[in-house]
Amino acid sequence: MKKLLGLTTALMTSVSAVATSAAECSNDTWNQVMSSGTLTVGVKADYKPWGFRDTNGDLVGMEIDMARDVAETMGVELELVSVQSSNRMQFLEQGKIDLMIATMSDRADRREIVGVVGPNYYTSGTNILAPDALEFTEWEQLRGKPVCGKQGAFYNQIVEERYGAEVIAFTGNAEAKQALRDKKCVAFVYDDSSIMADLASGDWDGFGMPMPTEDDNPWALAVPKAEQDCVFGRFMSGMQYNWHKDGTLIALEEKWGIQSTAFVQREHDRFQDWLSE
Repeated sequence: MKKLLGLTTALMTSVSAVATSAAECSNDTWNQVMSSGTLTVGVKADYKPWGFRDTNGDLVGMEIDMARDVAETMGVELELVSVQSSNRMQFLEQGKIDLMIATMSDRADRREIVGVVGPNYYTSGTNILAPDALEFTEWEQLRGKPVCGKQGAFYNQIVEERYGAEVIAFTGNAEAKQALRDKKCVAFVYDDSSIMADLASGDWDGFGMPMPTEDDNPWALAVPKAEQDCVFGRFMSGMQYNWHKDGTLIALEEKWGIQSTAFVQREHDRFQDWLSE
């Protein structure tokens, strides 16, 4: 009897907490968007092919297509605002944008500022940019070889300690990649999403990203913190679930020439209806 009473009390407390949370939802951003008929989304303008400007100056890319799908599903017009890594969360906090889809890694400190909702839609991790002629396929092939990197990047220590590479760290990416072109190193170790952006630019013919990506760091979109567990947050959680389930993200990778990621394929398989095949 005591155990039953304890479980009943716990259940009542849980239900009460959910009801209280729902009661606290003002849904201000969601209601404002639906009332005005316009959804303002913060996206990148300098991170091809996820978000960049085309020859006409228009914002295009994988995440822009995602933003457009959100607006169409909500039945509203889309307004795009260019954001940077340094201001994207502030823009959302200050109400300059309603939603942020801008290559943001999901981290605990960021969850304290903006409303991150899952499942995460993308990921990035450690890989290398290397000449195709070297035929790299395994990380162990870097042992004892010079590898270019950027000063301060955590990838440097990883490839040194795990695989015995000899990292030559440069002040910036441009210097490191030029050293790679000058054959001062056999590869450039960095974030795979940045490497994929380089490859998509068309400036790296004869180079590729040959290794399996390691140390994935999921990407998160975000709504205002106050709406994380309210209508807008729940809606965006559903959008991400459906993008994985119906293969939208796989199709967008193909559309924008992005090297297929194991994460997107894995999430697609994970969310498939087990009776669909």
